[in-house]
Amino acid sequence: MSRSDIEKIHWIDRFLPQTAQDYIYLARLDRPIGVWLLLLPGLWAIALAAGGALSFNLTDYKLLVLFTIGAVVMRAAGCVVNDLWDRHLDIKVERTKDRPIAAGRISVPQAIIFLAVLLGIGALILSRLSLVAILLGFLVLPLIVLYPLMKRWTWWPQAFLGITFNFGALMGWAAVSGVLSFPALLLYVGGIFWTLGYDTIYALQDKEDDELIGIKSLARKLGDDCPHWIKGFYGASFICIAAAFFLANAGLFSYIALVLPALHLLYHITLLDIKDGDKALILFKANRDTGLLFLFAALV
Repeated sequence: MSRSDIEKIHWIDRFLPQTAQDYIYLARLDRPIGVWLLLLPGLWAIALAAGGALSFNLTDYKLLVLFTIGAVVMRAAGCVVNDLWDRHLDIKVERTKDRPIAAGRISVPQAIIFLAVLLGIGALILSRLSLVAILLGFLVLPLIVLYPLMKRWTWWPQAFLGITFNFGALMGWAAVSGVLSFPALLLYVGGIFWTLGYDTIYALQDKEDDELIGIKSLARKLGDDCPHWIKGFYGASFICIAAAFFLANAGLFSYIALVLPALHLLYHITLLDIKDGDKALILFKANRDTGLLFLFAALV
């Protein structure tokens, strides 16, 4: 049986009132992995578009801060949207039944007000970016709203998540250069394939519950062929990202550094066991380190 996906944080439970705890857990601040996976494609793009860490100017450092805050806020907003749509489903799944909206600790009107505050903060951050980045920010909003419905409509909700979650690659490039270039598009496509890999691994945890309540996912669709498809997704991701580095003239040290994320992906693919939900969660979280290794290659 799956355990709750809320990861209790001792100091939060000890020092904060219950209401504050509920909003923290609603925003998934107990699980920063989602922030990392949302943030990293944007940081790749900023680093590559700026020409690496040695070429950073004050504006580039400011963008790193803005994108980091924006990732925290917009990931939280996405979680609220997801939990509003899924509140009647979450209560039926062991891993999600204790989420604040599903459990009734935060009402729907309260969640909507919280979402409005988060979106307001996101809009303030967006206003500090270039015009192209602002337009991209508005373009992704409908995708954030619609994503939670995809697992009801298609076997490929992971693809829609990738399309939504990797907009940071486009926005980061546009924030630095003011335009979109082919390397940014390759980073975006590479990020989509990366998400297809890691989110299919994540979905392995819920295959039984998803089947019972009629939720679709690639983990269910692909079945025993999951490992082969995940290898393909990760391989396509690496090819696209490496091509983006090449077209951005990243340089010899970057190309050498790209060996690190390639080896990291290969290593944790070899550990994948589609019948082990706990290991699937560990391997899903390991993608933060993959993303950081890609970032290191972009910075050098």
